[in-house]
Order: sequence, then structure tokens, then C-alpha cells
Amino acid sequence: MIHLYRRASPGPVPVDVRAAGFVLAPDILWIDLIAPDRDEELAVEGALGLLLPTRDEMAELEASSRLYREDGALYLTADLIHNGDAEVPALAPVTFVMTSGPLVTIRYFDPRPFAMMVEKLLREPNLCASGASLFLHLMEAVIDRASDVLARNGARSEEIAGLIFAGRKTVGFEKLITRLGQAQRATGRIEQSLSSLARVFAFVALDEHIAHDKAAREHLRSLSRDASSLSDHNQTVAASINFQLSAALGLINIEQSAIIKIFSVAAVAFMPPTLIASIYGMNFRHMPELPQVWGYPLALTMMVLAAILPLLWFRRKGWL
Repeated sequence: MIHLYRRASPGPVPVDVRAAGFVLAPDILWIDLIAPDRDEELAVEGALGLLLPTRDEMAELEASSRLYREDGALYLTADLIHNGDAEVPALAPVTFVMTSGPLVTIRYFDPRPFAMMVEKLLREPNLCASGASLFLHLMEAVIDRASDVLARNGARSEEIAGLIFAGRKTVGFEKLITRLGQAQRATGRIEQSLSSLARVFAFVALDEHIAHDKAAREHLRSLSRDASSLSDHNQTVAASINFQLSAALGLINIEQSAIIKIFSVAAVAFMPPTLIASIYGMNFRHMPELPQVWGYPLALTMMVLAAILPLLWFRRKGWL
């Protein structure tokens, strides 16, 4: 699918390359390719005179495949978060092609910042006069969305911390550790996205379309500072999650130790009574105490004392 956005235009214009072909008008500001097929890629490549990266090429991790200049255009691939309201947000690459004319974006999912940018263009049709300006405003929406996802993940982390350190005897640690694992995965994906954006900003800063425009340079510096501050905050959240995980595992060990201590004390307390009961349970004919009237009460008294005395000793030592 191809959506075209024109300068001072109220909204996106879908294009069917099979029905009418693709003609690059001079007032086109943005060419948004959403899960394009090969025919749509060829149509845009023919109109721009540029080669567009395939989906497999977008997924490559090396910097030379993600950030490069070719035929006068900048090719920038960044990992953007989508489905940010989920416990573990998704992450996928988006390619931005900055040309001397329109901005070209290639994506195979629908991240919230793109919808935010379209809404902003509908409110302010004259907001962006060039593809470079549109790119900066789109990056601003990406940073804003990353901030929202990071804040939500931080709030989840604080909620889990409140449950871990609530001081209650019975806590569902299994579920809490699962939630901590999800939060840690979310911080990892947020960090990956912010790191890729930082590399994109550093690469774009060298572009002549940005370097010669004071307002664009300041806008880009502001975006870089925002990405850096979000990355620092995300690392703080990640450190908090690691601490909570260590604390949860420590509390689990404490609970298990307490349970084992109870069983150990019970075993020690019942060993002497068991010994006495075993002695008088032997089937020997000549046992002096058996015919005595006081034999049975004595045996019971000895078993009770043999159970109580170790418990009193453990309590005096502070083991209970």
C-alpha cells in the first residue's frame, strides 16, 4: 500500500500503481509505503530513481546496512516500538529515505507515531515544508511515543516492587517473577529502539539538508538530548528491575529456609518421643516397667518432656 501526502493537503491519498501507475508530483511531501509488494516498490523506485531496501535488508543489524548514503539520498533504518500498551511491546525496523524531495518511509506494521504524525498534519497542513522537516517532526512523535511506553513500563515496575516489599507472608512470587521478566524484556526493546534512534540522529547530523539549516540543527539536537535522557531513565528502570528480581529470589530463599527450619525442628522435637515409644513397643517378655501401674503414665510423661525440652532449648538459643 502506498499513501501520498502533499504539501498543505488535508490527508493521505492512497495510490493503486496497477490502475493508474505512479507519477511523482512536485508537491508531494511524503511517500509512505505500508507493507509494499514488489510492484509498488518498483513504481516508487522508478519515480525516484532510487533503489529501496527489501524487508530482509531492513532486518540486517550491521550499521553499514542501516545507515548509508546512495545516489544523493540518506537511507536510515531504525527499530521502532509498536503495540506499546502490551506487557512486552513489539519491535520492528522502519526505513526512512531522505531525498532532496519527499521523505520515503517503508514499514511493515503500524506504529502509533505515524498515526500521530498524520493527525498533526491534518491539524496543521503547513507544518512541514520539506521532507527533512517532516522527518524531524516524525522523529519527535517517535520519541514522544517511546517516552509514553517507558513511563508505562516504569509504573509497572513500581507496582511490582510494591508487591514484593509489601511485607506479607504469602506473595505469589511465581507470577511476580514472570511480570518482572516481561518488564525486563520491555526495557531491553526500549533500549534497542532508543540506541538505534541515537545512531540515526548522529548520522543525520552530517547531512547537508540539516547542517545548513539552523532551526533543523537545533531540532535535531533536542531530539538527540531527549533520546539520551530516555535511555538513561530506561537504564535506571532496568537496574530497578534487576534489584527487584534479586530481592524476590532472596525472599523465596528465606521462605524456603523457614519451611525447612520448621521441618527440621519438628523432626528433632519428635525424635526423643519416638525413641521412647519404640523402646516400649518392643516385644520382649521381660521389661520391668510393663507390669507397673505407673509405667504407662511415666512413658507418656517422658515423651512429652522429650518433645518440650528441645523446643525450649531452641527458643532460648533464638533458633525459633
